[in-house]
Amino acid sequence: MALSCGIVGLPNVGKSTIFNALTRSGHALAANYPFATIEPNIGEVPVPDDRLDVLAEIVGTTRIVYATTRFVDIAGLVRGASKGEGLGNAFLSHIRETDAVAMVVRCFEDANVTHVEGAVDPIRDIEIVGIEMALADLATMARRKERLEREARADAKLRGTLAAAERLVAELEDGRPARMFEPGSPEAELARESFLLTSKPMLYVANVDESQIGAPGAWAQKVIERAAQERGQAIVLSGKIEAELAGLPEADAKEFCRELGIERSGLDQLILAAYEALGLMTFLTAGPKEARAWTIERGTKAPAAAGKIHSDIERGFIRAEVVAYEDYARLRSLEAVRAAGLLRSEGKDYVMQEGDVVEFLFKVSM
Repeated sequence: MALSCGIVGLPNVGKSTIFNALTRSGHALAANYPFATIEPNIGEVPVPDDRLDVLAEIVGTTRIVYATTRFVDIAGLVRGASKGEGLGNAFLSHIRETDAVAMVVRCFEDANVTHVEGAVDPIRDIEIVGIEMALADLATMARRKERLEREARADAKLRGTLAAAERLVAELEDGRPARMFEPGSPEAELARESFLLTSKPMLYVANVDESQIGAPGAWAQKVIERAAQERGQAIVLSGKIEAELAGLPEADAKEFCRELGIERSGLDQLILAAYEALGLMTFLTAGPKEARAWTIERGTKAPAAAGKIHSDIERGFIRAEVVAYEDYARLRSLEAVRAAGLLRSEGKDYVMQEGDVVEFLFKVSM
């Protein structure tokens, strides 16, 4: 199962429009009323990677296979979602099943599109969704803490876990998400094990109008500042423009982007940011049959990476022949890379790096 990023937000902020543009589909109903989306829509999205075009040219192949990320369009949350308002319990459970969250907030005025809160205020919207997620987490942690209190009386080893639960509850009560704890800390590990909503990596998506492309307005700037305060990321895009781009042939879409003065579409930025937030990275293979990007988690060692291609390669792993993409692209052939001493032989303990171009050598089992 591919790692997934849930798209959340209040109703009528552009979630389904953005999802449809991401997946180049009309599967998600985009409508001017709350709860147009009931069941989550799911789509696999290719991760943009210009390196594959270069590798395909070098090795002389026409087949390119991109890595993918899974996006889940989740129905709009409202105040009281954690208590069941607007079918909130079901929608919160959909968030729980994702690995990261992209929160879409509206940063534009439009008299034709109603706002469920009556007026545009992206920071208020962020706080509404954040509070509902935190309240759901508090209910989860209250049950966990109560169980730990009983178990810690009989097992002193659990007292540290109980203390971590108490600190988690205190932070959630103060309005701070569980993801603010340092990765690897007892609190972060407990939050992960408890599937807390606020422990998931968060991306903020400021949905702006066309006038703000390349020059985000005051509302979008506040979203960017909020993300920085939380050590997170913010993407600024126009759902309307992205929907238009998604409906164009690739060459026309690139020309449209040039006219708008942008190098990469907002959706491409969102996909890449989600990929990074999910803790993923890419290694590359290139040969006469195809140039391909493979998805692995950061910190993956060479044999496990080989297993992404085929389990037999992992079982029979001998070594990995590795060259950095930048060197390959500059020298334009493996012969030149080898002559320059830049082709490395790596063993079982090698930790894969972003952009490694690899050939795995393995023993065929009989």
